[in-house]
Amino acid sequence: MSLLGILVFYSPPALIALATAEGVVRSAAGERSYDWRASLASLADLLVRNYVVYVWLSFSLAGPLIGLAWRHRVATVPLGGVMALAVLFIGQEFCYYWFHRCSHHVRWLWASHAVHHSPNELNLSAAYRFGWTGRLAGGTLFFLPLVWLGFPPGAVYACLGLNLLYQFWLHTTWIPKLGPLEYVLNTPSHHRVHHAVNAEYLDRNFGGVLIVFDRLFGTFAAECAEMPCRYGLTEPLYCYNPFRIAFHEWIALARDLRRARDWRQCRQALLGPPRGAISEGRAAAVAAE
Repeated sequence: MSLLGILVFYSPPALIALATAEGVVRSAAGERSYDWRASLASLADLLVRNYVVYVWLSFSLAGPLIGLAWRHRVATVPLGGVMALAVLFIGQEFCYYWFHRCSHHVRWLWASHAVHHSPNELNLSAAYRFGWTGRLAGGTLFFLPLVWLGFPPGAVYACLGLNLLYQFWLHTTWIPKLGPLEYVLNTPSHHRVHHAVNAEYLDRNFGGVLIVFDRLFGTFAAECAEMPCRYGLTEPLYCYNPFRIAFHEWIALARDLRRARDWRQCRQALLGPPRGAISEGRAAAVAAE
């Protein structure tokens, strides 16, 4: 089995165990009520995605183009050396940054990504709430340049899988800032900002393992003790039904497409900023100021 296959099928039990342990400890510590129903909704999301959708849905919107890029690649990069692996890692981080940033600004991509931002409490179980439509959204097209340059698709996907696995521990409210590491790595503090809906924090910190591209492209924001993070969507989703969580934004998008009067409104509904989501919330906050 490939590294990606191992990550998909064998890492979930460990992640579920750690998330459950966090919930037990937080509840026993007398913190505000831990939302076990939201945690179970995230668990249902994970199980259906990994063991139903990924098993029975082989089609991917990006798949044909990824295959085309590999067949017409400009080179074949051997992955036996440290330098090649380092270039793959940095390239994947760069592509992931733009994929993640666009997922907050393009409604077609946000319809899938909104699932991850739907929990109103940040904890480890929120880390594996990704929804079931990622393959249909075509987000992996952002990694097509790496394949065209000569990195095998399997290696690119495995690197992306390790990126997402790294981000699991970032979904916590109890890990403090980590000193000098904050300048280079994506940390729990940085990721709390990313999930926050405070106007000052919206659309920030899109990095995966690294935070350097946010600093480079002006999307970095530091967590401030004077400004506690509030989590969820700008229009909160108070729901524990996994099906509604997975498809609520797609249903809203389809509704707007049905109401569209011309192709411009269709284009806006598909490719414009999300409605009632983070990007629109930022625009409203800026206008209010």
